[in-house]
Amino acid sequence: METIVSGPCPSCNTEIEYCYRTENIPYFSDILIISAICPQCGYKFVDTQMLKHGAPTRYTVAITTTDDMSIRIIRSMSASIEILELGVHISPGPQCQGFVSNVEGVLDRIEQVVMGALQGGTDEEKENATKLLADLARIKCGTFPVTLILEDPSGNSAIVSDKAEKCGYTPEE
Repeated sequence: METIVSGPCPSCNTEIEYCYRTENIPYFSDILIISAICPQCGYKFVDTQMLKHGAPTRYTVAITTTDDMSIRIIRSMSASIEILELGVHISPGPQCQGFVSNVEGVLDRIEQVVMGALQGGTDEEKENATKLLADLARIKCGTFPVTLILEDPSGNSAIVSDKAEKCGYTPEE
């Protein structure tokens, strides 16, 4: 189901269309995807929300092969992602947006941030960024196994895979 609602762009106040679409994720739940793009200023907004609420949930999955790149990741606005082996921790912030992607897409998002460090960082930051990019490439090739952890205090995120382990947890204050 899809609904289009007009409203002002929060950046430039131009009238834009907000698209609200529901989709069913097999073996999981219905989700609501909200998106908008302003043709005037380029503002983009995408959010994914589960249409059910649950207890705080932690998912972990071992990423060991190239086949694991296609594991579906559903991240709500309140979820964090962590890959301990890389020292990567992505916490939600005020501009955090939810998404539906796969492991490769999550790694691509991390790559984009790391590429930014190569542009204006110190020599040490550039050296660390170069190493991290090499590690990300090794993960994608299936030669560097890691564990991806997804934690959501609202229970609205998931890793959709038979390999994923789901458990509850107590969020830190």
